[in-house]
Amino acid sequence: MSVPKDELIRYRLQRAREALNDAQSDLEQERLNSASNRIYYAMFYATIALLATCDLSSSRHSGIISLFYKHFVRSNVFPAELAQHLGRAFEMRTNTDYRDFSSPEPTEIREMFEQARAFVRKAEDLIRAA
Repeated sequence: MSVPKDELIRYRLQRAREALNDAQSDLEQERLNSASNRIYYAMFYATIALLATCDLSSSRHSGIISLFYKHFVRSNVFPAELAQHLGRAFEMRTNTDYRDFSSPEPTEIREMFEQARAFVRKAEDLIRAA
């Protein structure tokens, strides 16, 4: 089943916004590991929405990040300072999801949440402008 590109992009952006809302709720309830996961996925869904605008995809998270850097960051479409937070969020999420007794610092995770919010907003802006 083939989905129209604009519908796929809207769906992925909606998932990004939902993940941000989940992260905010997790932070309010001090569920830091869960917040870490949702923060990363908010950025991930925004990234795959951006990639869909160019008909790009990968089956691996590392492939998604690589394509994002190649097509959006290196070409100065997406700010490098903001893009670097995707890699940090991926690393944090991997640690909290797969390492025992690993939990982010409350200050760090709240900062990462604000960065994720800015990341998703920038992706939405670029998609609207396209």
